[in-house]
Amino acid sequence: MNLIVTSQLAALLHFIAQPPPLGRVILDASLCAASALAQKDGGTLDFRFNPGAADCHAAAPPPLEVHPFNESTYIIRESLCATFEAPIMYLLIGSQKALLIDSGDVADPHAMPLADTVLKLLPTNDHGRLPLLVAHTHRHQDHRAGDGQFAGQSLVQVIGFDLDSVKRDLGFLDWPNRTATIDLGDRTVDVIPTPGHNATHIAFYDRNTALFFSGDFFMPGRLLIEDKAADLASAKRVVEFLADRPVRAVLGAHIELGSDGRLFDWGSTYHPNEHALAMSKEDLMALPGLIEQFNGWYSRRGPFVMVNQNHMLLLWAALFVVLIGLLGYGAYRLIRRRSRRRAATVVSPAPP
Repeated sequence: MNLIVTSQLAALLHFIAQPPPLGRVILDASLCAASALAQKDGGTLDFRFNPGAADCHAAAPPPLEVHPFNESTYIIRESLCATFEAPIMYLLIGSQKALLIDSGDVADPHAMPLADTVLKLLPTNDHGRLPLLVAHTHRHQDHRAGDGQFAGQSLVQVIGFDLDSVKRDLGFLDWPNRTATIDLGDRTVDVIPTPGHNATHIAFYDRNTALFFSGDFFMPGRLLIEDKAADLASAKRVVEFLADRPVRAVLGAHIELGSDGRLFDWGSTYHPNEHALAMSKEDLMALPGLIEQFNGWYSRRGPFVMVNQNHMLLLWAALFVVLIGLLGYGAYRLIRRRSRRRAATVVSPAPP
């Protein structure tokens, strides 16, 4: 008996023993219906990514790995040896169109055959290969470097990574207050504005699988926050959006944590015992509280590290200037002291 059935039986027994108020019954019924719909495209996240290698020249893994969640949803990751960023992309296939979320960190199709791999995963119909839409969680280089591989490909649209293109091509009517939708044919994907990590950031919610694709907004690793106020507003917006919706898993764009909660070194090409990709709805619902506690520079709450890179760079720059100033002042004092000693030696009277 699977976990879903077991939990449903437990809930039924609890209902019989302690019947809830009518309002709660209605809400629970609607949530059960939504959950049932979400499970129609069930899949598996029972896999682990290749850990990379400490010496990529000696034992480099394949540049790309593909894990099917189900027959219409694929999880794609670039190897740690191809790029230490190791971004994770997602391919969602509907009956009329497919959506690729992000295009990775490597532009060269020979080093990273992303477009070739994705296009071969697309089904064909009487009119040929299914059309593909390429969108980005945000404009950072490690999420859009592969765009050029899709240039000139028939039936492929690559959405620009600037904010104007995102708002126009995805149909946002009131950024960042309202959501947009992408109709893939028998599969609707909600697009939620989530600026904060970056001004262009968006997240995706797939109604068929109940998967939430969070990009760099929320992931098992460093949460880099450019704008705390915007990030907090985005977290609250996401919590409100998902409050009465089922979430099978929250899937981010990177993994930077080990299973013990410790961060891998920045730039590391080897992630032994890496943290699982999937996070829970409960993890995500707690995000506003985490951001509220962020000091604007560097904070750690449980396994999550929040960093404002701009502030930290300013801090390091200020410390560097102070260090240079202290070294300069010390050198000046030393030179001045030696000069005084020489002058004293020159003017000292000869002994009688």
